Amino acid sequence: MGALDVSKVVHKHQGWRLISCIWLHGGVFHILANMLSLLVIGIRLEQEFGFVRIGLLYIISGLGGSLLSALFIQSNISVGASGALFGLLGGMLSELITNWTIYANKVAALLTLVVIIVLNLAVGILPHVDNFAHIGGFLSGFLLGFVFLIRPQFGWVSQRYAAPGYSSISAKPKFKMYQCILWVASLILLIVGFTVGLVILLRGVDLNDECSWCHYLSCVPTSRWSCNTQPVSCLADQTSDQLTLTCSSTGKSKTYALSNATTSQIRGLCSLLCH
Repeated sequence: MGALDVSKVVHKHQGWRLISCIWLHGGVFHILANMLSLLVIGIRLEQEFGFVRIGLLYIISGLGGSLLSALFIQSNISVGASGALFGLLGGMLSELITNWTIYANKVAALLTLVVIIVLNLAVGILPHVDNFAHIGGFLSGFLLGFVFLIRPQFGWVSQRYAAPGYSSISAKPKFKMYQCILWVASLILLIVGFTVGLVILLRGVDLNDECSWCHYLSCVPTSRWSCNTQPVSCLADQTSDQLTLTCSSTGKSKTYALSNATTSQIRGLCSLLCH
């Protein structure tokens, strides 16, 4: 229905799935959690910068999240607006940096925002969470914030609205030099990043083949859970009081003292055996 399915994006040229998956969710709790986050994060940004700029930041960040997810997670489908929401967090961070001089409690705001971002990204190391979408959305939003959320410096605003005869002799520039440098650099990185990413994706490249450790950014296996999301299958041999399973992918075999095993029991034992 529009979920991010990499095989259809690459082989059936359904690139629109990179955008449509942002508007789909995996259940009521999923959509409620995302919409609550959108209200908390998005209202202040929209009030300050308008719905056009924040809307563009949201959608492009979602695209960036989908793109990075598609480059690393190619065996599963993906839905959700988490990448776009992380883009708003990234935009808030870059907005604070590029407009640094106008804020009063800037250090406290920066530390608070960084802690929130780190905690949310840390949740992504759990299984069944697409942290690549989070990272891609965050990086896209971070760069977009330097482009869309730049503010004129206070001296220029004061000079513009000063009463006649009270304006400063030396004209103040609208933006500081570092703001302009960040604007240009971010725009270049965005264009290059999206272009290269789309080209690599449409060529069917799996970046896991180029980066052996990158999968840990999305899931870190522990004794409590496995990060293997590949479907598993087993060959089952049921006798009167024993069940022998052989994992099709690993070849491991084990016999269980179990008679008349149900399908769900076989599936559960197979999953444990193959993982």
